[in-house]
Amino acid sequence: MSAALLQRPKGEQVTPGPVPVVTTPRLTLRPHRLADANAIAESLSDFAITRMLARVPAPYDRQDALDWLVPVTSGSLPDWHLAVTDGDDTHIGVVSVELRHGRWHLGYWLNRYFWRRGYMSEAVAAVLERFSRRMPESAVHSGVFADNPASLRLQEKLGFRMTGCAEIYSFARNTMVSHVETVLQPGALQITKAA
Repeated sequence: MSAALLQRPKGEQVTPGPVPVVTTPRLTLRPHRLADANAIAESLSDFAITRMLARVPAPYDRQDALDWLVPVTSGSLPDWHLAVTDGDDTHIGVVSVELRHGRWHLGYWLNRYFWRRGYMSEAVAAVLERFSRRMPESAVHSGVFADNPASLRLQEKLGFRMTGCAEIYSFARNTMVSHVETVLQPGALQITKAA
């Protein structure tokens, strides 16, 4: 076999493969199901959550959840959208790694009743660790609204570094909001400090 046959054509985007199931000591992160629509709608009807997310409208209802879930569950996207579940498979949040504008972007949210337990750190660290094994040369971009210091601390503990600040539109707030932009460079993930 010729080495030329093994080279990837120029311009072809490498993807991490199908959405995996990732387990941690307390959580299971799994591919989404259409049956998650009610739990997603219930969580995202809470403005305390949606106000920290750029692309989620408020109010948010079951049809919004289904509109998001149909392409996510189709298997046609290169992205990873993992449902964060607790011991009884109840959907309590999302960790996503999406390909947008040629760059990988991390996003996440958690139902408010599970805040301050370390679940989000545990879930995001596990997903990033699995993603970095599949895509070891890929940087992961993210960011937080400037009034969300807890999320910025989570990212910094994982090894993300601030790259700048911009104003982006928040659908839930219906206004422009200051946004701190971050990036996790290949090989910079710090799992031990995140947990």
